[in-house]
Amino acid sequence: MKYFPNHRILLIAIILLSAGVNAQTSLQKNEILEELNKDVQGKGDVTVYQDESISHILGRPVGPPRTVYTTADGAVQYYKTRGFKIQAFSGNNQRTSRDEANRKQSQINQLYPDLETVVLFESPFWRLRVGNFENRGEAEEALHKLRESFPSFGREMYIVVDEVKIPVN
Repeated sequence: MKYFPNHRILLIAIILLSAGVNAQTSLQKNEILEELNKDVQGKGDVTVYQDESISHILGRPVGPPRTVYTTADGAVQYYKTRGFKIQAFSGNNQRTSRDEANRKQSQINQLYPDLETVVLFESPFWRLRVGNFENRGEAEEALHKLRESFPSFGREMYIVVDEVKIPVN
């Protein structure tokens, strides 16, 4: 069988999965190979021959590092990711939609100061989006509370997928 350089990572991943190494243990890069090469009764024998370039990437986080942003006042650090927001208003009447979006933003900010609100203009629509939710369940809970608090414009509110700011813990 012929192996190509770009298939090395896939081969290591297959070996790790087939050998039963728990991905949630905090094994360092060389400890992974030591674990695979260890003799365990009844588990079979595994011998791993690795290229030097693999030892530099093994054990690193899979995803690219996230860029951390800081608010203007420096109080909060966050990263941006795909998540959910509540669209509380959308209108395309150029004479009234901007004012209505700002009025609803003010009402939501008074009752829920912890939820971020943003008024957006994407021609020809003015939109008001509320919150930064990492998962849909959080967004649904907030949507339910907003609909209870603002029954007059609750029916036009719904959950949308958007870029959100998640605080760094």
